Amino acid sequence: MIKIEDKSKCCGCEACVQICPKRCISFTPDDEGFFYPSVDEEKCVDCGMCEKVCPELHQDALRQPKQTFAAKNPDEAERQSSSSGGIFAMLARKVIKEGGVVFGARFDDTWDVIHSSTASLDGISPFMGSKYVQSRIGDSFLKVRQFLKDGRKVMFSGTPCQIAGLRKFLQQEYDNLLTVDILCHGVPSPAVWRKYLDEVVQNITSGKSCDDTRVLRKDGLEYKKISFRDKRTGWKKFSICFTLASHGRSDKEGGTITLSRIHREDPYFQGFNNYSLFLRKSCGACPVRELRSGSDITLGDFWFIETLIPEMDDDKGVSVVLANTDKGVEEINSLGAELINVDFEDVVRRNRAIKNVFHPRRGNIEDIIRYRRVLPTKRDYFFYDNTRTVTERVKRLGKPKLERRIKNALIKFYKRISNH
Repeated sequence: MIKIEDKSKCCGCEACVQICPKRCISFTPDDEGFFYPSVDEEKCVDCGMCEKVCPELHQDALRQPKQTFAAKNPDEAERQSSSSGGIFAMLARKVIKEGGVVFGARFDDTWDVIHSSTASLDGISPFMGSKYVQSRIGDSFLKVRQFLKDGRKVMFSGTPCQIAGLRKFLQQEYDNLLTVDILCHGVPSPAVWRKYLDEVVQNITSGKSCDDTRVLRKDGLEYKKISFRDKRTGWKKFSICFTLASHGRSDKEGGTITLSRIHREDPYFQGFNNYSLFLRKSCGACPVRELRSGSDITLGDFWFIETLIPEMDDDKGVSVVLANTDKGVEEINSLGAELINVDFEDVVRRNRAIKNVFHPRRGNIEDIIRYRRVLPTKRDYFFYDNTRTVTERVKRLGKPKLERRIKNALIKFYKRISNH
């Protein structure tokens, strides 16, 4: 029987919920907004299936990819709509054209993130682009298994822990399954995401509260599109973009409102990426880092590509592609993408998420070891101080200590006088 005594030991993959033959496990949110399994002990028959499929309890060995690429989608429009180089869209389109089904994360009607599937080319678009929220899997694993048994080709994309959970749930290898995960920094709290959406609208509606889509419509505003990785300001300087429709407001009758911030200036992105203030506890001790998930392909951004292959850099997005299995190698090489072989260590140097390193000080190996398995201590203060807004908490906790601010000021001053 699954019993969560240490929340850092549950990654929220939901494999235990779907494998339970008595359906006696439910997923319920805690005070931080993360979902954890809860067992109805009266229905439980102690079959042990939930424990057998847990990626926390059964961790695989670390791996290295068979091939590593810098990659681009030749379709410029599709690449522009993607977070990085547009390789996910090419993989999904290929699977669907072969009669297969694609599973991925998308926004639902109330802008929470869920997993669902599509068998049409038009259905790929909602899965494209990053969603910096932990998605709910629902019954996706059960559906994947049925499609596979029916002989359909299936592509399942998700975070590394979700891929690991799926593979444990299936309990066997399938030739017709392609698994694709991402270079993952961690998963933020769905509750923090909802609170931040509330704040965005409050800034427009002069403090009126909105807990869901119905209230948004009541206040005259409705979210129409949310993009975490809008490239109108470039790939390296991407923006967080909210597009809202205005209904019945005299100043913006029938119009739209677009709010856009460079990612470095957006409080939600800062709290998620820069400071790791509201990641799931298990992300600090991730059981599937270093390619342990068992995925066929891993995708990510090839940051600092200009320092390695400058001719590939057009500021429109370049993907890191790790082909981890023979199946992954075959799929990637059959896409028709622009591919350049690179050394895996060059990727690791540009994507610390592979090694699960949280904010080490540059060049300090002791800090790298220390932070490898520990989330920032400020995370606890963030969730404890829940009377303030997300923006206020990020601004307060993300502020460097006085000695660091003085040091940064001295560095800037030294650089300034050195240039004169």
